[in-house]
Amino acid sequence: MTSDTHDMVSAERDADDDRNDADTSSDISYRVPGLERGLKILTEFSPREPVLGAPELSKRLKIPRTTVFRLLQTLESLGFLERADKDRNYRLGVAVLRLGFEYLSSLELTDLGLPIIEALRDDTGLTSHIVIRDGRDVVFVAKAQSHAPIFSSVKVNVGTRLPAHATTHGQVLMGDMTLDDLKKLYPEPELERFTKQTPATIDDLYERILDDARRGYAISESSFERGISVVSAPVRNDTGRIVAVITTTIPRHEIDASLLDSGLIDKVRRAADELSQRLNYRPTGSSNSGAKYFKALGLK
Repeated sequence: MTSDTHDMVSAERDADDDRNDADTSSDISYRVPGLERGLKILTEFSPREPVLGAPELSKRLKIPRTTVFRLLQTLESLGFLERADKDRNYRLGVAVLRLGFEYLSSLELTDLGLPIIEALRDDTGLTSHIVIRDGRDVVFVAKAQSHAPIFSSVKVNVGTRLPAHATTHGQVLMGDMTLDDLKKLYPEPELERFTKQTPATIDDLYERILDDARRGYAISESSFERGISVVSAPVRNDTGRIVAVITTTIPRHEIDASLLDSGLIDKVRRAADELSQRLNYRPTGSSNSGAKYFKALGLK
């Protein structure tokens, strides 16, 4: 029997196994056996047994070895598993960590931060958000909607994703990153541009990030979406790293001087500082929350 024929036979057997599994009970007729097996594989890994191979997994789960190999390769391609050595042993990959920790982190930010942005909304009359970064995107994880009718046209909801490099939120969120960090995240020579204000290169982006980090907040007037302006400030966790931003949205091309005179920037910064404190951030040695970062870069 040739290798291709063997693979076809194995695939047919696996399909039959899946159908048999699904038909054994009417209660599980909507279950997906392949997905169930993949998740069972992931749950076999533990601190006590961080590395496992296909033969052992096949024995424990009573799944044909060929099926286990295919499931392992699929999970590896998605980043949920990675090779532990040159053999066919595996360990959990970074996608599992991101799936868990980022979700838990966003939950904590939402639970702790929602009352803060609701108070900011009530104080300013402006819709307020908590935003985090996920790779090259920013994600809105909490929202306090303004009661003013003008905000009904602003279509930014929890779960909305925007490009990090092109938004003020993203530039503030990347305030801890070095130039080398940015080059790894954006290896392309030129960045995608959305408006004339979008940074064109990594160097342009880095300068923008440094300016915002030195200032401790950022203002954007229609820099990403025409007619939308924002004021954003960073939120730090117990290690001092930026983990989120609190931002207010102004549905106008420019920010009225009267809004700035009313102390809008200070209100946003105080809200961000309050959430940082709830995340156990305690600045030491300087009132500038980015002092440690600039010292590491050799800047003042």
